[in-house]
Amino acid sequence: MKKTTLLYEGKAKKIWNTTDENLLISEFKDDLTAFNGEMKSSEAGKGALNNKISTELFKLLNDNGIPTHFVDMLDDNNMLHKKCDVILIEVIVRNIATGSLTRNLGIEDGTVLPFTLVEFDYKNDKLGDPKLNDQHALILGLVDYQDELDKLRRMARQINDILKPYFFEKGLKLVDFKLEFGKDKDGNIILIDELSPDNCRFWDVQSGESMDKDRFRQNKGGLKVAYENILNRILN
Repeated sequence: MKKTTLLYEGKAKKIWNTTDENLLISEFKDDLTAFNGEMKSSEAGKGALNNKISTELFKLLNDNGIPTHFVDMLDDNNMLHKKCDVILIEVIVRNIATGSLTRNLGIEDGTVLPFTLVEFDYKNDKLGDPKLNDQHALILGLVDYQDELDKLRRMARQINDILKPYFFEKGLKLVDFKLEFGKDKDGNIILIDELSPDNCRFWDVQSGESMDKDRFRQNKGGLKVAYENILNRILN
C-alpha cells in the first residue's frame, strides 16, 4: 500500500490518502504538544513508540469485540487503517481524578472515582476543545441521534473494562484516557486515532510515577524512557 496525497496534518500525525480509496495511512510524528499547542517540543523515536503501542492495543480491542479502524502496522512510524468520517467529539474516560478534573472541580488529585466518568469535549482547537453535554452535541450536529451519544458512552466503558485490568496486571493504573470515534463506509461507529501515552495517563502501581505525556507537560523529563517502559510491559 502506497501513500498518495497528504489529507491532513495534526499535532501528532500526518494522515495520507492511499491507492485504495477506503484506506488511509497515519504517519506518527515525533512532535510533542500540550495545552492546546502552547507548549511544543520533539522527542526522537516518540512517534514510532506510539505507533507500536497503538498497534498492540488496537489488536487487543479487536480481539475483544471492539471494532477499530486498525488494519496493519506498515513500519515503525506508519499505520494502515480504514477511512472514516470523524465524529468531532473527544470522549474522555476517567478512573482517577487528576489534571483538568482536579483543577475544574476541586477533587483532590489521585482520588479514585466512585464510578467510571465519561465526558465529552468538542474536538475544536480554535475553541480550546470545550466541554459538551448531549444537547450541545445535538445542536452542533456532531451526531445525528441521542442513540449515537449513548453508544459512544457504552463503547468507552467497554474499552475501559478491557484496558483497566489489562494494564493493572502489568503494574500500571489506567488513570484516564481520550478516545476518538468515526463512522466507517457502512455507517458503523468504530474506534479511531491512537491509544498511546500521548492520550492515556498511566501511573506505576508501586511508585505512583507518571508514565505518559505528563512527563512533558510537567517538565519531568524521561518521556521516551517512560514510553519504552509502557511498550515493554505490553509486549512482555
